Amino acid sequence: MYAYVIRRLVEAALILLGVSFITFILLYLVPADPARQIAGRSATAQTVENIREQLGLNLPFYEQYWRYLVNLLQGDFGRSYLQKSEVGELIAARLPASLLLMVAAICTELVMGVMIGVIAAIKRDTPLDKGLMVFSFVGVSAPQFVVGILLLYVFAVQLQWFPIGGYGTFAHIVLPALTLGVLGTGWYSRMMRSSLIDVMTQDYIRTARAKGMPRMRVIFRHALPNAFLPIIAMIGIDIGFFMSGIVVVESVFGWPGIGQLAWQAIQRVDIPIIMGVTLVSACAIVLGNLVADLVAPFVDPRIKLK
Repeated sequence: MYAYVIRRLVEAALILLGVSFITFILLYLVPADPARQIAGRSATAQTVENIREQLGLNLPFYEQYWRYLVNLLQGDFGRSYLQKSEVGELIAARLPASLLLMVAAICTELVMGVMIGVIAAIKRDTPLDKGLMVFSFVGVSAPQFVVGILLLYVFAVQLQWFPIGGYGTFAHIVLPALTLGVLGTGWYSRMMRSSLIDVMTQDYIRTARAKGMPRMRVIFRHALPNAFLPIIAMIGIDIGFFMSGIVVVESVFGWPGIGQLAWQAIQRVDIPIIMGVTLVSACAIVLGNLVADLVAPFVDPRIKLK
């Protein structure tokens, strides 16, 4: 176990290094000039050049990247070009809101997806099963931006059950979590249905049924724990989808998380913030997959970590 964790952490460090390198290259090639944006349109060429020199933007690519890596290893994400604040402090202030939204969305999609998948598997090939699978297909296909706008219009504007945007109460988190959870609900329900149907054909399930054990007890005590294994693996992968989709959802609902921070930074070409949010997101994805791999053996002891 310890050797496996150490190996995965080393792999994670290499992945994060690769992410930082690729992101830095892409931002380096962006035609927009951060120095010009900081100086303003009316600034002279000399002023812009002075700012570029102060920020180190006049240095060769490899030198800029090396300086960034050295600072990063010391826990320094850099300083925002426009907000004049440390990037680490900006992310730390926004991260709790994003984590809260992520946890709420995962709980939403797990409850809805597993419930729909189990019902569809139990009622296999019935009109209810087909209807639930159509709902799942729509959930997987619907863009999060469209889902968010529809939920806002129906539940916030028309019915006035929830606030249009903001942060701070349970009511504020319902619609953003549901928007993020709709996509996951579609995937989880389809995965849960397929996995449960497959498990129900196993010999030990047939043996339990042959001994006269009630069908519901067989499903929930024996079949469901084993059918849940693919769901555990998907949770780790899901963190990556949340980190990409959370930018849109936070912008729609005015949620003060790192997604909104990243969107503002992209509009202003604030490179240190973009790099910081990208690395934090990549770190969350890597750790999410690692945790999912570590949890799986506790659910099914037959799984061995190598």
